[in-house]
Amino acid sequence: MDQSVRPSRSEVEAAFRTIIRWTGDDPDRDGLHETPRRMARAYEEYFRGYNEDPEAILSKTFEETEGYDEMIVLRGIRFESHCEHHMAPIIGRAWVAYIPSGRVVGISKLARIVEVYAKRLQIQEKMTAQIANAIDHVLQPQGVGVVLKAEHFCMTARGIMKPGTDLVTSRMLGCFRDSAVTRQEFMSIID
Repeated sequence: MDQSVRPSRSEVEAAFRTIIRWTGDDPDRDGLHETPRRMARAYEEYFRGYNEDPEAILSKTFEETEGYDEMIVLRGIRFESHCEHHMAPIIGRAWVAYIPSGRVVGISKLARIVEVYAKRLQIQEKMTAQIANAIDHVLQPQGVGVVLKAEHFCMTARGIMKPGTDLVTSRMLGCFRDSAVTRQEFMSIID
């Protein structure tokens, strides 16, 4: 989005005041007086991923691996996101794997890639692909596997209201797509 057309903080706070009025409450009453300011700050946090560059995060790699060429898996990375259809929370976990081609990345960078994409308006399918595609593009490994499991509040807390239901998505690239053995090894690690 062009930053020159991005609304100001005061415009955002005014919009939240309007939403409070629309719900039937008074944005000027004691308990709500500071809420528009708090909501603006919260939304900055919820959507901070738009201000981060995934490729820059993955750009620092290490080549001193002694020829390590086996699967690297970071399991159960907790994430919070928001669906782009209702702006309702998506709460889940991610499993990210790759098989290096000479270069590895610090494991915290894998968690940060999940976080960058989670902190944007999302659908889970797109987020799964974005994580895998970024790792594949920057690291150019032999293969990448990403699995996300998440509960979508747009379905569990509204609409059809089916709490306890989660969505599972996966993206397999390179040897994770081409080799049933590699894919099965990765999938067996997911709990």
